[in-house]
Amino acid sequence: MHDRNRQTRHPAVSINLARPLMLIAALGIGASAPSFAQTPSPLQEWQYSSGIVLEKLFQPDIPDWRDVLGVGVEHKPLYDGSPLTRTQVGPVINIRYRDIAFASIGEGLGVNVFSGPQYRAGIALGYDLGRRVSDDVGNLHGLNDIARAPLFKMFGSYVISKDFPLVLRADVRQIIGGADGMQGDVEAYMPLPGSSKRLIMFAGPSITFSDRRYTEKVFGVTAAQTASSGYDAYDAHGGLTAAGFGFSATTFVTEHWLVNVDAAIDRLLGSARDSPITKTTTQRVLALSLAYSW
Repeated sequence: MHDRNRQTRHPAVSINLARPLMLIAALGIGASAPSFAQTPSPLQEWQYSSGIVLEKLFQPDIPDWRDVLGVGVEHKPLYDGSPLTRTQVGPVINIRYRDIAFASIGEGLGVNVFSGPQYRAGIALGYDLGRRVSDDVGNLHGLNDIARAPLFKMFGSYVISKDFPLVLRADVRQIIGGADGMQGDVEAYMPLPGSSKRLIMFAGPSITFSDRRYTEKVFGVTAAQTASSGYDAYDAHGGLTAAGFGFSATTFVTEHWLVNVDAAIDRLLGSARDSPITKTTTQRVLALSLAYSW
């Protein structure tokens, strides 16, 4: 009974989504978030490269170069756990060479070390936005700035099949300086029924882990900071720090012009949730971009 249900459901997904997924592969539209959309952000990591792993599976003869340039606006919390939000405008840049290398605002500068019709794995350089006390003096007074810093990322994605294009993804990010710790994500997402040649939609959940070094720096309060900040000392631990859900939609206004909307919500967990620095545990982000693809 269960096997029969799967057989009747999966081909329908494949038939309905084959054309839009081939269009994704031809244009390489993933990672259309604006320039400030690096960590920390409630946006899911998969939203920076949605659809890219589907390229070879749905259209093996992808062009050598795929380029997307544009402008975007993003509304998100000032920092993890912040009650304040900020709206920023920035460029959209996504340049890909074959299935080898990419330069993307969201994904960073990287290469695919391993790739095939159903998988993609590689390394990339990106950056962490850090946290400035001056952005929220009322809540961060007496704490130290966390400087912006580069990060090294390893990632991998695997798509189940054409008939059932569920993408499984994982990544690990080591921040070099600044927060000076490690984070990782385990994610799943897939194209949604109702997608068409002009409207392509993805959605999926994500969980985030952080090591103790990261959570201590971002959510901990040292004994030396208690007097100046007014917070009690807080010893943060590593582990599960957030769980969220993301939605991404791209509409093709013309053959080359596209509008992308990314929305996500996540909830801080563990030491991140219990930290005295955290004023809100639920975080939301909305990003909108207009770009040209060729």
